[in-house]
Amino acid sequence: MDVDKDGRRLAKKMKKYNTFLPRRVATAEAAASADAEPPLKKLLQAVKNGVKSPPRGEAVVYWMRMEDLRISDNRALSSASTQARRDGIPVVVIFIISPEDYIAQNRSPRRIDFTLRNLADIKTRLASEHIPLYIELHTPQSASLLSYRSGKDIGVCELATFAGIKVEFMHDRCLADPGTVLNQSGGVYTTFSYWHPNWLATLKSNLEWIEEVPRPWPNSEDIYSNPTLKALFDAEVPDHVNGFECRDRERMREVWPAGEDTARQILDRFLHAKARSSQKGASNPLSEGSEMSDKESRALVYKGSRDKADKDTTSRISPYLAAGVISARECVWHVRNLQRVNKAQATSATSLGAWLDGIAQRDFYNHLLVACLRGPIGRPLRGKYANLKGDMNEKHLQAWKEGRTGVPIVDAGMRQLNFMGWMHNRLRMITSTYLVKNLMIDWRLGEKYFMEKSVDGDLASNNGSWQLCAATSVNQRLGYITFNPYSQSKKADPTGAYIRHFVPELQILKGPDIHKPPEEVAVKLGYPLPLVKHKEVIRRVSRRYKHLGRQ
Repeated sequence: MDVDKDGRRLAKKMKKYNTFLPRRVATAEAAASADAEPPLKKLLQAVKNGVKSPPRGEAVVYWMRMEDLRISDNRALSSASTQARRDGIPVVVIFIISPEDYIAQNRSPRRIDFTLRNLADIKTRLASEHIPLYIELHTPQSASLLSYRSGKDIGVCELATFAGIKVEFMHDRCLADPGTVLNQSGGVYTTFSYWHPNWLATLKSNLEWIEEVPRPWPNSEDIYSNPTLKALFDAEVPDHVNGFECRDRERMREVWPAGEDTARQILDRFLHAKARSSQKGASNPLSEGSEMSDKESRALVYKGSRDKADKDTTSRISPYLAAGVISARECVWHVRNLQRVNKAQATSATSLGAWLDGIAQRDFYNHLLVACLRGPIGRPLRGKYANLKGDMNEKHLQAWKEGRTGVPIVDAGMRQLNFMGWMHNRLRMITSTYLVKNLMIDWRLGEKYFMEKSVDGDLASNNGSWQLCAATSVNQRLGYITFNPYSQSKKADPTGAYIRHFVPELQILKGPDIHKPPEEVAVKLGYPLPLVKHKEVIRRVSRRYKHLGRQ
């Protein structure tokens, strides 16, 4: 894609520092075109124009995506299997490895490794039901984030129509399909917060309507008599994808084990076991020693403890949700069972409701992504902030990435991300707002880095969260807020245990010093001094946002 004048200037800087993909900054015209005619609308029209009643073929094919890595509660796989059984033919599962798409999406080697490990588990499970999983490597000449998914889907639909093959597409990432949750004006919601209940109300916050879909039917053993289909069983899951080799794969396999059973066990620990101090670092979430409790499980005290990074307070289910190893629907069922009610409530009033609210927020960002593609192609969701320029200070950017900003809570968060491919959610907010507000660096650089390092990188949630922090999102709630990282540190890590774990050079510090080391102490311990002064930052932020990008 071409870039506009501001985009070219930014892309030139990013190319110099090798930190940004120029293709990700689309022109204002391209963004407006995507908004005016969303790819989803084109895809639905292509499906409508497709084959309605094709002749019976040799098999029904389910195309598994990297966000759908499960067999249980998989709507498309279940539907394909049911259709195959009705027609008396086998169902076949395919998965396409597309490195160019991974580049366009800034996918991390950790996420790709996690995908391959889950595919290996899926292949074994499907084979026991006589269902082949065929994996193909696809290397097109180029790819762009704007067209990589919907464009290919439209192409597949057109080719299938030409060949007389019926194609169906199903949403399966969200609790509610994109485009079905609309405000009174018929548009998508642009605000999600506890103070804006209409989103959850429209989403049907009681959630009792969500039902589990059946597992796929086993194929007949007759499939092995078909030489073409039998050969599909021999396709192997590759050990890695060239260009996405995971250098710390052994650590990732310890911290984030693969498989649907693992995901359910992690969720069960969250719902039924107390927090453990040993889980602050890069440890297996299913390690021994957890204490079960019907009254003080992490889920049941979540509302009051979720922002505490110094304790084992969160579910750590995000990598499995992002990859679709477990569905959001299944999370809802388990919470509903724990609440012992027929209607699970997603609300801030209770701990379980607050956790479900976070699950629903994933829906919000995915719905927003489908309705407004300008965000993932590098454009502000709010057009008036298109000229809001960030600084390009390579030294500051690198210090932020490496966890050497001189602000302990920020450095602890970034080091956790670098070490284990995941970060406590409160720290994501603290580290991202520090980059765009305190260091005044373009939000797109932070968005890209988070995707490149995260095992749970979710395109919609990551982009939406970064734009929220940068005040370029449709939600203006955090627009002009500049968090004081030191006061945030005291709230997120009151004991200092989190900082001491990930910033070992400060291990000897106690009390307030752990949050803001005196200059002479920092120098003595070999810890960097702060890159900027917070009082000066507040004035700069006020001036910059007031004048929409003028320095």
